[in-house]
Amino acid sequence: MKLFVTGGAGFIGSNYVRYVLDHTDDEVTVYDALTYAGNLSTLKDVDDDPRYRFVKGNICDPGTLEDAMVGHDAVVHFAAESHVDRSIAGPDDFINTNCFGTNIVMDTARRLEMGRVIHIGTDEVYGSVEQGSSKETDPLEPRSPYSASKAGSDLIALSYHHTYGLPVTVTRCTNNFGPWQYPEKALPVWVTNLLDGRKLPLYGDGLNERDWLYVDDHCSAVELVRTKGTPGEIYNIGANNETPNRVIVDKVLTLLGQGDDMIEYVTDRLGHDRRYSVDITKVTELGWRKERTLDEALEATVNWYKQNRWWWEPLKAGG
Repeated sequence: MKLFVTGGAGFIGSNYVRYVLDHTDDEVTVYDALTYAGNLSTLKDVDDDPRYRFVKGNICDPGTLEDAMVGHDAVVHFAAESHVDRSIAGPDDFINTNCFGTNIVMDTARRLEMGRVIHIGTDEVYGSVEQGSSKETDPLEPRSPYSASKAGSDLIALSYHHTYGLPVTVTRCTNNFGPWQYPEKALPVWVTNLLDGRKLPLYGDGLNERDWLYVDDHCSAVELVRTKGTPGEIYNIGANNETPNRVIVDKVLTLLGQGDDMIEYVTDRLGHDRRYSVDITKVTELGWRKERTLDEALEATVNWYKQNRWWWEPLKAGG
């Protein structure tokens, strides 16, 4: 099978590409615009794999996208603007890429009669969940330009299933972490700052709670949904690791032999959601299980950043 992976040079997309190449005989074409968060160094270790091919292109460019997508059997759509802080500072790019771009991906897949399309979403579309866990049928209450644009992209993708019969399935994942994550997100910022002898920033009181999902576990769930999921359905993907940021910080400090004096509390993010949690009954019924505990995954992640300064130091130096 030939897979077309948008955003495959980014954090989750590149890890998914590795997962497919390691666990299947499928061929993979990565289609990526190589914006600040996507770069070819992220895929350096798969360059020589004959089943991997890269095409530079923007999902908002219909002609380039169609030329690249022709001849594939399935689409896995990761490409998105994804950082909440950036969406607050400048929401236009998020609406353009996540909504307009997703519409072009879906329309192109429809016209080319793709056999499967997987659209990668986020749990942030449910809004802050003070108690319990969000189910796939719960109403959407996004509270940032980023999460609103992702909620819109989910609905656009699903509309192509209901209107045109395109076999689209939507996943909504929790807070990913792991190797190759661009050092603007919380965990790589914390780890790399400490490795450089700098304090780590912590929003507000540090008690905002997220479900921390190791990226390899997320990728295995996406692949399971691609092969066994039902078109037209939504599948939440999470790890049941709901943990306050302050607790994660303590774990990182311990792993790197540092103390509380390396924490710098900073002004809280505008509209900062207090808690996210999703019900993962549907994906577990497909047969999915996470493979690493939170502590095992955190240790693996910290060790990866310790061993791969060559990758993240130029990115931080470049701002």
